[in-house]
Amino acid sequence: MKKSSWRGMVTIVFFVVILFYLTPLIISVLVSKPAVSAGGTTEQTQTETSMLPNWWAKHKLNLGLDLRGGMQLLLEVDTSELASDEIDDAVNHNIRIIRERVDQFGVAEPSIQKLGRNRILVQLPGKKDDPNNAKNLIKQTAMLEFKLVADPQKANDILDVIDLFVKNNVNLFPILSEVHSDVTTAVPDSAKEAAGLDGLFSSMLSFTDGGYMLPRVGTKEFNAVTAMMADSLFARALPVGYVLAMEKRDLADERAPRGLFVLQENAELIGSDIKSALVEYGSPEASDPRVANKPYISLELNPEGRRKFERVTGNNVNRRLAIVLDGVVYSAPNIQERIAGGRAQITGRFTHSEAQELSIVLNTGNLRAPINVLSEVTVGATLGADSIKAGKIAGLIGFLAVVLFMLVFYKFSGLIADIALLCNIGFVLAMLTAFGATLTLPGIAGIILTIGMAVDANVLIFERIKEELDIGKTPRSAVDTGYKRAIITIWDANLTTLIAAGVLYNFGSGPIRGFAVTLAIGIIGSMFTAIILVRSILESLLAGKTKTQLSI
Repeated sequence: MKKSSWRGMVTIVFFVVILFYLTPLIISVLVSKPAVSAGGTTEQTQTETSMLPNWWAKHKLNLGLDLRGGMQLLLEVDTSELASDEIDDAVNHNIRIIRERVDQFGVAEPSIQKLGRNRILVQLPGKKDDPNNAKNLIKQTAMLEFKLVADPQKANDILDVIDLFVKNNVNLFPILSEVHSDVTTAVPDSAKEAAGLDGLFSSMLSFTDGGYMLPRVGTKEFNAVTAMMADSLFARALPVGYVLAMEKRDLADERAPRGLFVLQENAELIGSDIKSALVEYGSPEASDPRVANKPYISLELNPEGRRKFERVTGNNVNRRLAIVLDGVVYSAPNIQERIAGGRAQITGRFTHSEAQELSIVLNTGNLRAPINVLSEVTVGATLGADSIKAGKIAGLIGFLAVVLFMLVFYKFSGLIADIALLCNIGFVLAMLTAFGATLTLPGIAGIILTIGMAVDANVLIFERIKEELDIGKTPRSAVDTGYKRAIITIWDANLTTLIAAGVLYNFGSGPIRGFAVTLAIGIIGSMFTAIILVRSILESLLAGKTKTQLSI
């Protein structure tokens, strides 16, 4: 009696879990209506299950690229700077970093495959609305550096050196001819005298108390300055140990002037000194306008990073420390005092998506070699409506064939097994929804295979029960003995298949993993339904009365 009660409780939990995770799916299927596309074909639209709370409605079944469509990128790893024996390691490292970034970006079951020696194919199911965000996240290097800003006098001296170099090598920078006639009026003479800005390069800058400012974005002067800074010859103008870096663009005004910083070349801290990066929002009452009601990135440094940060802040009080990402200055706060505790912030007019993507890159690490996007395609369901329809028909025929087989050969007991089969399919879909997995065509193949394997355990059990009935045992005794004798065989058969599914998942990728996931979930569900569910139903039917016959 205790065993029966235990099985009954577990069965109730089983049905509650299935109902919980399948309800949003069932409602979305019933409520959604086909939409007519521009080409005249119908496409199934996904509707929000607004009648359910958000915490419940968010559990949805993800469809793979072959069933739902999405985004596909063909990437090439730039191996021009690598030795021949370093290429494979660099490509494999980049694949790992890309997978970590995509996982944190929220794409379920992406397909990331190596093609040839240095190409990578990335398929992102469902990502059609924000392809640029996904592409930038994958390509981004995010080289984080903390660099000291040169003091004003040193910065003026460096600009004088640059002006002298440019004056003596005007022919190396033909773009100056476009602005030379106007450049003398770009900055008032008084400001030029006060700042020492009277050269061909520095006269295109503005001088403020906070340092130097570039002209407004898009002007001839701005184009000239940025073109010169991008020229490899310009590096010869800079004294050894110093670099120039621009401030991050203003998202609210794309044409707003940007600051120009003279930085020490050596970084005081780098990205490897970071333990974690987290997006946070500043309080609306915050005194710092850079974080007030705005997203920023909170950094926690590792032990080595903490020691470096304490040293550089302690030795450089009243100097500015620039936070530089990929050569762009995000912020350059003034050091007020020695900072302990190993925490820092990156501010700089972020949008939430920018901050989120940057934190992902900082947490996952840098690419070992740059990546170029060779092709970018937003795709529909790759199988086409006809292929998907054919797959549904094949699955339905397979299901009906198994159902009829069980009914013909095992009669009423076969009907119970068919009910368990339906429950098993529901369990597979519920678990895919619960774990955020993605259903692909190979995954559907795994479900169809599960349909056949699901009744295999029941066939073994039912044959054992029939043997016990043939030797004259009562139905209740035959059921008990049949389960005891068949259980070991069932465990052996299903465990070996589970091991195979684990191997496929571990060493496979993309569609192979989808097949392995649905197969493994189906095996677990079939074992439960055969050993617990069907047995509970049979024992309930045989409880409290002596039956001389069992329809089997």
